[in-house]
Amino acid sequence: MSTPNEERAGDRPDEDPLLAVEREVGVLFRRGRARMSELSRRVHPQLEGMAYSLLSYVEQAGPVRVTDVGLHFAVGKATVSRQIRALEELGLLAREADPQDRRSARVSLTEDGRRRFLAARAARMGRVRELMGSWPEEDVVRFAELLHRFNDVVGEAAVPAG
Repeated sequence: MSTPNEERAGDRPDEDPLLAVEREVGVLFRRGRARMSELSRRVHPQLEGMAYSLLSYVEQAGPVRVTDVGLHFAVGKATVSRQIRALEELGLLAREADPQDRRSARVSLTEDGRRRFLAARAARMGRVRELMGSWPEEDVVRFAELLHRFNDVVGEAAVPAG
């Protein structure tokens, strides 16, 4: 649902399509940040911000090095360590020595962390199914393909040329 000041892509036929994309991506990001905070609190009432995304990455990646978490989210060691420590204190993540490099640590979801994360994800996916339920399957597939393609381009642009 658009607010009164938000136009939809295609509202102005003479508009540069890239301006429409920029506007729609902005709307998506603003709404996404708000949803991430809600999802984080659904996992645990003391969580906020990007905790859900961090848990999602760890769940998908399996036991993952702390440094890889930082690289994935493009944040420094101090920031990722602080976020992981908070999740450990709540019993959602567990840290262990990396068997390939004892100087590094790996993190994984605890059983409670996995249970809470999966419950929040199931609720989120129920909402996505509800929102997109009227879309033809081929539109959903194409939308996913285009989002993936866009994310690839954005990811490549974030890597400094060397």
